[in-house]
Amino acid sequence: MTELKIGVVGIPGKWSTEILADALEARTGFRCVIDMADVVLDLETRTLVAGIHNLCNFDGLVIKKISQKYSPATLDRLELLRIAEAAGVRVFSKTRSIQGLVNRLSCTITLANAGIPMPATYITESIDEAILAVQRFGTAVFKPLFSTKARGMTLIEAKSDRDRLRKDIAAFKAENPVMYLQQKVNLSGQDLGMVFLGGEYLGTYARVARAGSWNTTIHDGGRYEAFIPEPSLIDLAHRAQAPFDLDFTTVDVGLTDDGPIVFEVSAFGGFKGALEGASIDTASLYAAHAIKKVRS
Repeated sequence: MTELKIGVVGIPGKWSTEILADALEARTGFRCVIDMADVVLDLETRTLVAGIHNLCNFDGLVIKKISQKYSPATLDRLELLRIAEAAGVRVFSKTRSIQGLVNRLSCTITLANAGIPMPATYITESIDEAILAVQRFGTAVFKPLFSTKARGMTLIEAKSDRDRLRKDIAAFKAENPVMYLQQKVNLSGQDLGMVFLGGEYLGTYARVARAGSWNTTIHDGGRYEAFIPEPSLIDLAHRAQAPFDLDFTTVDVGLTDDGPIVFEVSAFGGFKGALEGASIDTASLYAAHAIKKVRS
């Protein structure tokens, strides 16, 4: 007999999704991994069905991954889960909390309004304005509004050949009409993932870039290492994640010559970095957190 029915929204077969489902099953006897591509909403009957399950009858849903890649469709999938929330299902993290993070610009504006230090950032639809920003920055990182693990990011340097610079920016704009660009900062080959559960700090790991790479993502060959932060750094990360009211997240922090900066607050947070870099079993901790909240 199952004690609670708490499902995992994620990518079937993916490590982080499966270990979270394992952790919940070990504690409740119930296991269900939900691929949002298979979910059907019937508003007439107010059912949200995945296979044989009506998700509106669950006690809880833990969102590990809403889609393989971020896109506007990710927001549509979150909208479907609002039906389950309205039916009384506890969703971790709340859909409104995640919605504020999927779009990079939305996350950035929230951080800026909270007074969190970030790289110099410029948003424009004008190629001419983007050219001026790159020339001012020297080198800029152009980032899609919907992306993870540095996918689609483009490094553009100021050039004496203005026509070449215009072509590089126009190529990015062709796929990204609203251009988001940040000044490239010197991170000395690493940045940090600072892990929080229920708003409480758990630990920190470093992402170290492979030789010759301008970014630190594991997707681009980086590796995880242990890191012990100063209390002031923990305080910064705590202030950065606070406005989003997330059950689990990782705050991405860079250490520069001018002090620490925050790149983003993750909508879902990485399990592997926390485990390999900081020896934190986030799957077990998150499962226990969700069960406690459902029972409360």
